[in-house]
Amino acid sequence: MNLLRFEHINVSCKDINATQKFYQTLFPDWYVRAEGVFNGRHWKHLGNNQFYLALNDEATQERVHIPYEKIGINHVGFVIQDGEAMKNLLDEEGIEYYTMTAPETKHRIYVNDPDGNEIELVEYYPEYALK
Repeated sequence: MNLLRFEHINVSCKDINATQKFYQTLFPDWYVRAEGVFNGRHWKHLGNNQFYLALNDEATQERVHIPYEKIGINHVGFVIQDGEAMKNLLDEEGIEYYTMTAPETKHRIYVNDPDGNEIELVEYYPEYALK
């Protein structure tokens, strides 16, 4: 009842630097807000003033969650300004993606980060009230 905003998602990474590079390719204005070492493992908070990903270097661990096949989070959605520009960027960077349609969205672009986490990039139609 007292929620102010959604702040962060905590993600374990095989290669924290590759994951940082991937997200900064999608969102060039993101920066490392904080970083350090906890229990011998490197961590970074990567994002902007409103939201961040808490990245944890877990190079020796293996993925256990299979999106859409097991219980857990299937993807995380980010609202973007320009779907065409995003698709062009993904093409230029050689990042694979697929798209879907919905009545309220101009673009729904799905891409996997280096650790297999699916990201949905959404551009809503301007007239969509809940954008």
